[in-house]
Amino acid sequence: MTTATTRALRTTPPSPTGDTAGGDSPAAATPPLPSLTGLRWMAALLVFGLHVNNFGYFGGTGGRLVSWGFGAGATGVSFFFVLSGFVLTWSARPRDRALAFWRRRFARVYPVHLVTLAVALLMAYTLADQPRPTPKQALSNVLLLHSWWRPWWQTLNPVSWSLACEAFFYAAFPLLFLLLRRLGTRASTALGAVSVTAVMVLAWADAHHWWTYALYSFPAARLPEFVLGAVTARLVLLGRWRGPGLEASLALAIIGYFLVPQVTPGYSATVCTIAGFSLLIPAAAVADVEGLPSLWRRRRLVRLGELSFAFYMIHLLVLRSATQLLGTKPHFGLLAGVGVTTTAFTVSLSLSWLLYEAVERPARRLLLRPRRRPPVPPDAARPDREAPAAARD
Repeated sequence: MTTATTRALRTTPPSPTGDTAGGDSPAAATPPLPSLTGLRWMAALLVFGLHVNNFGYFGGTGGRLVSWGFGAGATGVSFFFVLSGFVLTWSARPRDRALAFWRRRFARVYPVHLVTLAVALLMAYTLADQPRPTPKQALSNVLLLHSWWRPWWQTLNPVSWSLACEAFFYAAFPLLFLLLRRLGTRASTALGAVSVTAVMVLAWADAHHWWTYALYSFPAARLPEFVLGAVTARLVLLGRWRGPGLEASLALAIIGYFLVPQVTPGYSATVCTIAGFSLLIPAAAVADVEGLPSLWRRRRLVRLGELSFAFYMIHLLVLRSATQLLGTKPHFGLLAGVGVTTTAFTVSLSLSWLLYEAVERPARRLLLRPRRRPPVPPDAARPDREAPAAARD
């Protein structure tokens, strides 16, 4: 980073209004990071490709190609976790109160979650062959607690399991940020190393079945990825980030992505991609801060990134509803598979635009609007020249 940029980031405390990389209002002091918004879309696209592969739209050679390209798409969720830690630290308000922070995060994610949860409930009771949740399962989904109990993590809208993890991260973030503000470069780097080590240890333990349930969806097990993102943001803000540039970081992330099939399915995939993701995100941020070239900053990609959360939350419900017409794992030929996938993608993207414009943005404005103070009467606004006798006494 240049000397001027480093000095500006270190001397100007971040005091934004929200999540700059996720579509909230831009920061007042820290620069916006549009490249991270573009990268967010690519992560959502990986998850979409994974689910297309899981639903078996392609057979034969097409199926093998889709499996090769998107079989590791679940790592897109790991990217979201690292990115979340980075963005929240980048946009954190030093004097912010925990309740104000939680209120903003609630306004950011919960309205879309609630609407897609309602859609999932409607589908469960109107479409054939759809699992119906028990009251406890439904309530745990509403409260974003379902990922803490493995048998419930895929109920209703399955992708919302990651929101339950994010809710845990949000609960822990005020304390984490308080810690990070007191850490210098060496201590922050050490915390990042501890986070990477924790990921490796948890992956080894999960692969060897040390716990009854897999750790993939367990919120506490995903916390190290979030902490690592927060640490890298802290180092960039301190002007002490020394990672590779955007191109090299992207190459490392891609290599890690295609190494995923070589490890045990599930949490172990995180080990393959954690290094690439934790280098790519700060590299993209530095590129934005210093005005370096970045493919991910293009206007259309940024716009798609703004829709990515709604797209992530709705696309699996679209694919599920399509089974009523297409059946289970239809294994179409290449042309038919491309046509069906394009249709599902178009419907999902259209609904995500509707969710963003009709739910996400209006609900955020409504929930975050300033509270109105009662008007002060004109007489009360003017100081009396002489207070009443009772007041003087």
